[in-house]
Amino acid sequence: MTSTPTTSSTGAAAPIRRSQRLTDGVDQDLRYLIPEGICRTFRVMPYATIDGTVLVAAADADDSITAHVVAERIDRPVQLVRHTVNEITAAIDSVYPHHGTEVESPEARRSRMQMAQMLTRSGLITDEQLQRAMLEYSRTGDPLGDILVSHEAITEDTLVAALSEMYQMQRVGLSEFTPDMEVARRLPEPIALAYQAVPVAATEELVLLAVARPLDAERAAEVEAALGSPFRQLLANRTELDQLIQRVHARHYAEVSTRLMMETRPEESAHIVISGGQKAGLVIFAIIVVVCGVIWPWPTAIGLVGLCSLLYLVVTVYKVRLTMQALGTHLETDVTDEEIAALDERYLPMYTILVPLYKEAAIVPRLVRDINALDYPRTRLDVKLLCEEDDEETVEKIRAMQLPPHFHLVVVPDSQPKTKPKACNYGLQLATGALCVIFDAEDRPDPDQLKKAVIAFGRVASNVVCVQAKLNHFNQDQNILTAWFANEYSMHFELILPAMGAAEAPIPLGGTSNHFITSKLRDLGAWDPFNVTEDADLGIRLHREGYRTAMIDSTTLEEANSQVPNWIRQRSRWNKGYIQTWLVHMRHPMALLKATGVRGFMSFNFTMLTAFVLLLNPIFWGLTTLYVFTQAGFIEQLFPGIIFYVASALLFIGNFIFVYLSVAGSLQRGEFSLTRTALISPLYWGLMSWAAWKGFIQLFTNPFYWEKTTHGLDDGSAHAS
Repeated sequence: MTSTPTTSSTGAAAPIRRSQRLTDGVDQDLRYLIPEGICRTFRVMPYATIDGTVLVAAADADDSITAHVVAERIDRPVQLVRHTVNEITAAIDSVYPHHGTEVESPEARRSRMQMAQMLTRSGLITDEQLQRAMLEYSRTGDPLGDILVSHEAITEDTLVAALSEMYQMQRVGLSEFTPDMEVARRLPEPIALAYQAVPVAATEELVLLAVARPLDAERAAEVEAALGSPFRQLLANRTELDQLIQRVHARHYAEVSTRLMMETRPEESAHIVISGGQKAGLVIFAIIVVVCGVIWPWPTAIGLVGLCSLLYLVVTVYKVRLTMQALGTHLETDVTDEEIAALDERYLPMYTILVPLYKEAAIVPRLVRDINALDYPRTRLDVKLLCEEDDEETVEKIRAMQLPPHFHLVVVPDSQPKTKPKACNYGLQLATGALCVIFDAEDRPDPDQLKKAVIAFGRVASNVVCVQAKLNHFNQDQNILTAWFANEYSMHFELILPAMGAAEAPIPLGGTSNHFITSKLRDLGAWDPFNVTEDADLGIRLHREGYRTAMIDSTTLEEANSQVPNWIRQRSRWNKGYIQTWLVHMRHPMALLKATGVRGFMSFNFTMLTAFVLLLNPIFWGLTTLYVFTQAGFIEQLFPGIIFYVASALLFIGNFIFVYLSVAGSLQRGEFSLTRTALISPLYWGLMSWAAWKGFIQLFTNPFYWEKTTHGLDDGSAHAS
């Protein structure tokens, strides 16, 4: 064929020498000038250069969108040259061999172009919106209509109407539909959820099946076998269908989210605070202490002081050892910008984002904005907004926003325990992503965090099922309390956790930004709904099962509590949960030792016993203060010989070391402005001990109570979590 010149991006047509034809091959310098996805989507291929102008073969050389897309990617004058589709496809295949990769079929291309023409001719989308959607399609290969809906160029109802016309299928509205539960449950829940399909009516001969998208032949055969009857498909709005699935199977989801751990792994569940064996052990220990106290009062008191001092010592040495290992090193799994840029978005997995919400209507718009800002295709996001049934304000706010279908409102039935882990368990059952992550409502994750996690999972050992991002605060400069909080997080996430991950020690996960392989998380039984620090508990459980956690160099910014009462509520819950976690996993110490090894066993205990150290702080501080002002002799008797020197060293050297480590954590992160507040961090430890005692007492009075924490105090939009 003879190439036909067309108007170029420079506005003029240039004669083409006979020797410059696509069939002669593609110039080596131009082979990768345009990404493969764009080449295949727009049917273009740069192949030669004449007098500084790049010749680009194009099947539709008169299309303005094609011309614009090509010109944006080539920083030289461009001329589109009309060639046949077969010639261009052959040239693309020669430059980008398939290697088993999927290529758009002629039928799929015709459907895509039909959709584009239908929407543009009716004036429902602009050329600019179509161009953006086509470019995203070239990267992801996801359905063009779904891309347009996810970016709110069109509504889901508009897309359903277009699909109905294309496939000549009836539509059904489900917003006011009251299902017949017997009919709706004829399709098993796993199939209904996976294929987004629900039976809405049935006769003896036929089932009417509401579907979000037309089922292909393979799925239709599976559905027919499950129903035991022929069926006819009716197209439905995805959001309405999602809500119907939740109503139909709500009882099942509620039972599993609350009772799964308690019934299948009772020894790992915190629904019993202290086991019978632990109660017996505590009673025996108390009897021994009382008897010894009566017979040998001073030796017994000295022994208890010595035991507490030893606890202080080992916890201090362990933390110092961890932080010194991490200082000046980079122990996280690092992902470069070049690796992220090279990621083929066609093979990105579906990603579920679980966002627990309670009394947080004010922050929902910001939450939606931040999730949409993630550098991840919206058509590959499955965002579950988890709301409690009694939180009508937040539920109504989400409904009123009419969010695109990658946002799913999940209403958790009102029952006890009313905790974040129970809500996450409920949402996990509805998750469709191969990977999943938890974000809190106020979180601001790095935009590329999901892609970093995907790359990290492909690089780490096969037994790594969780990737933990680092946490810090966006309002660290608000007051001294937020600065202390940021110092603490810097030490914990920049030094301690990376060192624990490098040593393959059990990692107590952070409450947010932990990324999981969804199937493995389900195998583990997900979260314990009775544990108020469910993340730490889950980190230990996955380690006991032989799995591991890796840290990635990506940060999620949270809001640090800026008011002391609010901070105390949050911290008391954390300490209560740490003690819960220690009690659960120490029910059978030998089994824990066998599962984790000696190093893992010691690491777990040193980490969890930090909560007990905080309980001891006020006692020792009180004794020290009393001795300074009264020189009371009985205090001297409590600290004889070696115990006195150990306690003195911990008082002066230990405090200095922890101040130093607080400074080091901020320096490691590069937050130099925070280092001065670390110098007065002993005052912060006083608040931590106050919160620890509140949590400890509550462990016996109300163990499963979730202390709600008000956020948004930095910008006036207060909410609770």
